[in-house]
Amino acid sequence: MIYEDLTGKILAACFDVSNELGNGFLESVYEKSLLIALEEAGLRAQAQVPLQVFYRNKNVGDFYADVVVEGIVLLELKAVKTLAPEHVAQILNYLKATGIGIGLLINFGSPKLEYRRLGNRLCT
Repeated sequence: MIYEDLTGKILAACFDVSNELGNGFLESVYEKSLLIALEEAGLRAQAQVPLQVFYRNKNVGDFYADVVVEGIVLLELKAVKTLAPEHVAQILNYLKATGIGIGLLINFGSPKLEYRRLGNRLCT
C-alpha cells in the first residue's frame, strides 16, 4: 500500500483529535484541531487547498480540498452522522482533479471516528 506510513500517522492524528474532542462540533473545528495535531506529528499540511476542474481545457469549477498533507495525501473531512456514497464520490472527484494518488475520507461526526482510504486509479 503506497504511503502506508504517512497515512498511518495522519490517522493517528485524527484519532487524537476525535478522542480529545469527541463528536458534535462543526467540521471547521475538527479541521483546525487536526492541523495542530498534524503539525505536532511533524507533518506539513495545508488547509482549504484550491482545486480547479477543467473540461476541454476550460475551467468549469473551483473547489477547495479540506486538507492536503505533505502534498501527496488529500483529506476530506466530515462531521456527519454517517458517511454516504456522495462523500466517497466527492473525494474521488477531488483526487481526479488534483492528480493526487491517495485520499482519506474522515468523519468526526459519529461517536466512533469513521474513515475510508481511497486511491485515485488514474495515479496508482
